[in-house]
Amino acid sequence: MRRLVQTRDKGPDLLIFASALALLTIGLVMVFSASSPMAFHEFGDSTYFVKRQLFWALLGTVAMIATMNIDYHLYRRFAVAVYAVAVGLLGLVLIPAVGTVAGGARRWIVLGGFVRIQPSEVAKVAIIIVLAAYMSSIGPRMQRFLTGVVIPIALVAVPLALIVAEPDLGTAVAILAVCVIMLFLGGARLTHLLLLVPPAVAGLVLLIVTEEYRFRRYMAFIDPWQDPLDTGWHVIQSLLALGSGGLFGLGLGMSRQKYHYLPETHTDFIYSILGEELGFVGCAAVIALFFVFAWRGMRAALRAPDRFGGLLCAGLTCMIVFQALMNIGVVTSSIPITGISLPFISAGGSSLTVAMASVGVILNVSRRAIE
Repeated sequence: MRRLVQTRDKGPDLLIFASALALLTIGLVMVFSASSPMAFHEFGDSTYFVKRQLFWALLGTVAMIATMNIDYHLYRRFAVAVYAVAVGLLGLVLIPAVGTVAGGARRWIVLGGFVRIQPSEVAKVAIIIVLAAYMSSIGPRMQRFLTGVVIPIALVAVPLALIVAEPDLGTAVAILAVCVIMLFLGGARLTHLLLLVPPAVAGLVLLIVTEEYRFRRYMAFIDPWQDPLDTGWHVIQSLLALGSGGLFGLGLGMSRQKYHYLPETHTDFIYSILGEELGFVGCAAVIALFFVFAWRGMRAALRAPDRFGGLLCAGLTCMIVFQALMNIGVVTSSIPITGISLPFISAGGSSLTVAMASVGVILNVSRRAIE
């Protein structure tokens, strides 16, 4: 097990910082472009959604600066408390008098009629913190099946079950995938992790076939033209948007699909509008920025002075990048629709604030990197 090494502050990784801010800036521009017709139609103000997003972007930037300057070892001390709070919030959101229903799911807690908290976003970070703390404390015992796989999966199972109950299967899949990656990086045997594949696949299939809307989404993924006016509508309109953009796009603000053809244009399907307006070049630029973020984030994790910092940094980096891959996979019809937003770019208060705070933690780890 890597011992704690005293290192001097070398300053945060500027490429992580720059790539996150670049993605945030692109997000603000695209939220305005993608949401302006709907905002004007519903609220008489084409800037309605982008003003809200700007508020969350500023709050997220403050959160990033704060976490960038908080010693990440503090999270290890309060890992159990953070985990307990996250599980408590996930339980509260399922109470009808507390949780708010939108889009058929109970995922939000509304405070003051304006601020909406999505507990699953908090749970993502809490799970990563508690796993990093647990794995860094047991060291070589990660090689054992009980301590290296069963106990950590049991820790994750409780919040995952609550997230699935909302229902939010996409977020649950993302969290589980990142946790398995963390277990592998933390020293769990690959053969032990492979034993998780059959029950995970069986559970996923069961969740799909036992819920009609999930099964219809899966069938729409297989062939959206079987039901082009209902379940296949999102996929078809998304592909039309991306295809219309060509190499250089129709031009910023010139999307046609955002005029009530493609649903969720400023949230789940904002990447489709980006592709329509900025073309393949714009889409490739966003992917390149996420690649830079992933590269430098994992580099900071590998150079962390202690095991906890490395696992924490790797987990947060993987969560952001894996979520981006899932969103891009949905809009390109590479995977079924999951309802996962695109980090830094999609409109959303909780997701943006938590993502920016996570960037701050990654930057804090990078400040102590061993050369």
